Amino acid sequence: MSRRTIDGRYELDPLSRRGGGMGEVWFGYDKRLDRPVAIKFIRVDRQPDGKPDKELTQRFVRESRVTARLEHPGVPAVYDCGTHGDEIYLVMQQVAGCSVATLLDETEIPVAWAAAIAAQTCSVLAVAHANSLVHRDLKPSNLMVSPDGTVKVLDFGIAAALSPTATKLTRTGVAIGTPEYMSPEQATAGSASPQSDLYSLGVVLDEMLSGENQFSGPTPLASMHNHMGRAPRPLRHRRREVPEGLERLVLWLLEKSPDKRPPSAAVVYERLLDFCRQLPAFPGYVDVASLHPVRMYASVVGRIAAPAQTTSYVAPVITRPARQAAAHEPFRPSDVALARKDAHALKVQSRFTQAAEVLAAFVEPAARALGTAAPDVMALRIELADVLFLAGDYRRAAPEFAALAADLTERDGPGGDLVLRFRLMEANCHAAAGETTLALTRLGRLLDDERRFGVDEDQVLDLRRQIGLLELGAGDRVRARKTLSDLLPDLERRYGPRHPSVLNVREILSGLDGER
Repeated sequence: MSRRTIDGRYELDPLSRRGGGMGEVWFGYDKRLDRPVAIKFIRVDRQPDGKPDKELTQRFVRESRVTARLEHPGVPAVYDCGTHGDEIYLVMQQVAGCSVATLLDETEIPVAWAAAIAAQTCSVLAVAHANSLVHRDLKPSNLMVSPDGTVKVLDFGIAAALSPTATKLTRTGVAIGTPEYMSPEQATAGSASPQSDLYSLGVVLDEMLSGENQFSGPTPLASMHNHMGRAPRPLRHRRREVPEGLERLVLWLLEKSPDKRPPSAAVVYERLLDFCRQLPAFPGYVDVASLHPVRMYASVVGRIAAPAQTTSYVAPVITRPARQAAAHEPFRPSDVALARKDAHALKVQSRFTQAAEVLAAFVEPAARALGTAAPDVMALRIELADVLFLAGDYRRAAPEFAALAADLTERDGPGGDLVLRFRLMEANCHAAAGETTLALTRLGRLLDDERRFGVDEDQVLDLRRQIGLLELGAGDRVRARKTLSDLLPDLERRYGPRHPSVLNVREILSGLDGER
């Protein structure tokens, strides 16, 4: 039987094809390294000529690189990504085991194992969220339980790459995610934060413990409405053996407002540990007959003593060793131009993390030699902040934009175009990192100043819309309804009743009115 080969390297098993919501997955072999791999082809919007959207493809590559930097035993390794003909694909570690979806179809999951699966998932989410990466589509089919008992979280970055709220690259206007597991803020505003992942985890955990998805409706829209308006039923009404503390934790995860959910995946992890101290046999799914090498390794690492009085978990942030060249050689003003040239060459290839390293290595020595407000240094700092944002490193980008706005305010005054732009970018970074309250505070102050300085009306209207959507994403429906209701007549006056932005706001308001 002939086998299809991707880019002359990845040979597909013709009997392994499996469909999925965002594309299809094949098993195969990497002929160069002689190892099994999984290849996921991603379903994307097409241009009129039938080819994938170029900008969306670029974003997919960027998100794949962010995921590839996410080093955690619970995340399948990303080996490669690219395009083949008119398709885009991702090459990943092939994972053995069965999905939680399969477990739900075939057996009743023991309470301790449900807690253990959720706890391992939280371990992955803690690292991902610390690095500004939100899954957006957590569900049973994306959680794989290996024969050694470890859990792998699949499809990180794919939903983010295709999200119409993260970028204006898709044309469908459809919220990305699976309606049966979608948080209320994703269903209403299309926005996602770390707390959105925790809500989805709560739905999965509730289903693992009860055997049913209590929010599932006859249609995707019905499921979304259930998440927005239906109060969750306590677990112990459906499975008496569930401990009260675990029931309370699930209800906490399923709070409709993101601000009322647990503050982090690490907090949920700590709560779950009490319910999975002793894991029973799980025959047919977890091999307990032999001492698996992974459990041997984890058993020793688990004995590392925690520092005294340590009560909180700090997830590691992805970092790379700083470039050392600038530290050992005298700084020359010409170095700034060379650094920007090198960084630009990397940006063209979408290698944003490396570009940020190049720029960051020269910012401090250039500032010492020339001053932080020198034109060349300012250009270097602006480029660094922009590249960090493109790399998805929002927590590093936010203070860079804030510092730029402060320095330029001293130079140009508070109403300068660049000052307002950098303030907006800082707020966007906080929003992307899940710091919604802080983002709304920044955007509210920015809106007041844009009105005061007579900024272009289109820009003000767009900012008002952004605030309304963020309020909606934060679960503050009352405030969001007022913001968007006040905005709608101004949008109609400016653009006409059939403009896409007018139709979008009107549709959101209609959905909010339907919840009453």
